[in-house]
Order: sequence, then C-alpha cells, then structure tokens
Amino acid sequence: MSTHKISIDHIGFLTPGNYANDNPLAGLEQTLRLLEYGETLGFASAWVRQRHLEPGISSAAAFLAAATQRTRRIQLGTAVIPIGYENPYRLAEDLSTVDVLSRGRLNIGLSAGRPPHLDLIGPLAFDGDWSAYDFSHQRVLRFADNLRGDFLGDAHTVIKTPFGPQRPRLQPYAKGLSNRLWYGGGSLRSARWAGENGFNLLIGNVTTGEQTDDFFEAQARQLETYRQAGGAEKRVALGRVIVPLDGADASTRRRYLDYAAGRHERTLTPQGERRTLYARDLVGTSEQILERLLADPILPHVRELRLELPYEFEHDEYRQILDDVVTRIAPALGWSQTSGEIAEASSTNPAAA
Repeated sequence: MSTHKISIDHIGFLTPGNYANDNPLAGLEQTLRLLEYGETLGFASAWVRQRHLEPGISSAAAFLAAATQRTRRIQLGTAVIPIGYENPYRLAEDLSTVDVLSRGRLNIGLSAGRPPHLDLIGPLAFDGDWSAYDFSHQRVLRFADNLRGDFLGDAHTVIKTPFGPQRPRLQPYAKGLSNRLWYGGGSLRSARWAGENGFNLLIGNVTTGEQTDDFFEAQARQLETYRQAGGAEKRVALGRVIVPLDGADASTRRRYLDYAAGRHERTLTPQGERRTLYARDLVGTSEQILERLLADPILPHVRELRLELPYEFEHDEYRQILDDVVTRIAPALGWSQTSGEIAEASSTNPAAA
C-alpha cells in the first residue's frame, strides 16, 4: 500500500454496554448517558455490540431505539449483529423503525457465519433440526434487499388496510438506510465479499492471519482486497483499543497498564486454529499513543477511526478515555469539530458531500 498522510475526519467509539447481572437498568442507563456524553464531546458516531448470554446489549435494535430519543446529532451503529439468529425481514422492520426515529442516523454492522453459543441458543431460536440452518452471506443479502423498500408482488398486487388498498412493501421505509450497511471484515474472504456486494467495511484490532504472522500485513491485504473488489468508494472504519492515561488518577493508571500487560502475550503469535491475530492495545500517555498511531500503516488509508472501549472498565473511566481521546489525540490525526460535522453530513446525506 502506498504512503499517505493521516487525515481522520470521523471519530467514533464502540461501547460494550456492560451491566451488573442484578441491575441491568443501571448499566444500560449509564451506557445511554455515555452516548449523550460522546455527542457533547463531538464524536461523530457511537456503536454498540450485540452480545448474547452476556450482561451486555442483547438487542441492538431495542437499545438504539432508546438512544434515538436521548441524542440528536451523533450517528448510531451496531458493530456487529450476528445475522444467524435473526429473521432478515423482521430485523429489517425493527432497524428501519430505529432509523426513522433517529432521523437517518443509523449504521448497521452485520456478520455472517455460525453465531456464538449456537449449541445453547439454537434449540431455543429455531424450529426443527437447526444444524443445517443457513448461516451464510445469503442471509445478509436478504436483509439488505428488504431494506431497499421494493414493492412485493407485481404491479397489480395490493393489500387491504385501514387506510385503503396499498401496494405492499416493508414499513417503515427508511430512505438511505441501505447505503449505511457495514460488514465486519476479518479475513480476505469477508473483505472481498463486502466489496463485491457494496457494503461499507468495519475492521478492528482482531483479524485472521492468512499467509502471514504480522497483524498489520494481514489487515493491509484485507483492505486492499476490499477496495479492489468494489469498495474503493465506500466507507471504511478502523477500530483500535485506545486508553490514554492523561486524565486518570494514579490507581486507575496502574489498572490500565495491568490490563494491557495481561493482554500482551496474545499479540505475539497467531492464536488457535483460525490463526487469529491481535493488535497491541494502545495504552499510555497521549504522546505515546500518538507515536504508535502515527506509525500504524493502516491509518493513512482510512478516514474513520473507531475507538474500541474495553469491556472491563467503569463508566466514569469510559468518560475519561473519551475526553482524553477527543481533546488530546484526535486533533493530531487531522480531526476537528468542523471536519467531524462535514463528515457527519456527507455520510448520512451523500448529496451534501
């Protein structure tokens, strides 16, 4: 990949949405407040994970519906929804409703393949023999087709409604939402598929080592594959775990450093049969983090950076991290409040670009 100057005009963050088992309301409310706080700081987007059987957000659609009423400007995203457990039509109805409520701020990140905890959830989610169920990319494409709002049947097909005869299609139709679909890429195959099928690309600090043990080399190949496959004009959001020490007290700093040290060994060699590669967490002072970001070979090739917040921290620590990133780190990467507003307008309304 050629050398480019780093120019980030979109800063987002991904929050785990944790809560205590005995008090989910408190944790979910704190996460909603974190999204509000991120908006006041000028972040362009806030993303949530969809996780099953864990004390986190199990329904991104339900949570983000609430977030639409607590925020005004910030884009909202799912990173990612495993499509395997979802009905492509019903999920399209739910997320179209969320996008309408958000006034066009929703971004939908998806993944295909065998979803997690299938042996436990499969018998509860599916009828009959679920072992042969379709977990392929075709489910993602069916979902995308539903969002496009095409009329069902032929030109003469109508249904009876309290409002009179209507040509049937998915309701509500959320104009533009089908352009804000993302695929979570972590392999050459997934990157190629996303490019060929017109999806924006989410990449992060975990990827698959294919013909290399070097994380950045593997991710660079995936990004190049995506763009050659049709994604040259699409959005790419790069995720990195970034934990600045600047605004933390002494004990919190020690905990942040212990966190990074406990995860360092996994970054040294490929992990497991799938040869999973992990990037090092960026934990340090803002000057130390910037030094490593400026040396990141992927960063010059994207315009959007997604801060991935660790699972293990407290909500006041998340606020400190967001504050340090947007005030001490993001400006050195080319981001400004003005550039963020322009990027926001162009990503939600292409005509504004």
